[in-house]
Amino acid sequence: MSQVIDRTHAARRSAAAAWLLVICLLLSACLGETPTPSASPSASASAGASPTPDPTATPLPTATPIPHLALPPAGSSDSRAISQAVSVELEAGASGRIVLTVTNLGTTVISELVLRWPTELSNTVVLAPFAPSEQRIRDGGPPLYQEWTKWVEGPGEQGEPAGTTSLGWGPLLVGGTLTIPLLATRIASGPIEFDLQFLAGEALLTADGAPAQISVSVP
Repeated sequence: MSQVIDRTHAARRSAAAAWLLVICLLLSACLGETPTPSASPSASASAGASPTPDPTATPLPTATPIPHLALPPAGSSDSRAISQAVSVELEAGASGRIVLTVTNLGTTVISELVLRWPTELSNTVVLAPFAPSEQRIRDGGPPLYQEWTKWVEGPGEQGEPAGTTSLGWGPLLVGGTLTIPLLATRIASGPIEFDLQFLAGEALLTADGAPAQISVSVP
């Protein structure tokens, strides 16, 4: 009888030992797990934040607009057609000349071709049909030949508007071409743009089906 009891106790002790072993293994497995690191809130915030502009950064320079001198509209128009070309022959900060080439494409003579530009241009560049010389100013000199017919700063007696300078040239024959060199004397540095009109008297001529007015750029 005592042997049966001893076997029963031995079996119970073996079962208890087995359960104890299982529990120890489970606890060991739980303690050995490494927790997964979570994303740091500060790191996420830093990654999503936009860069802050540097208050000490130097702003990029912006291009300065070139001054433009405009002319008032001409009093009337002339349907006679011309072609014109302009050659600006002066460097930045220097004097030179502007050469105009005008051809009469119409069927009648243009008795006087008038070139007109803003008088304010003379604050930067002075345009003139000739250069002063001893020959022109001395008494008793030889007769002077000049192709220009008038040089008027408005308002003028023939309707030239105030604030404009008008230079007459001609006549311009049918199919003929005038080459007009204008001396350009630099007064102030800097580029400038100005309107230039081609008129017959006080009427604006036609070029390429449009009023004969162009914009000239001086460096």
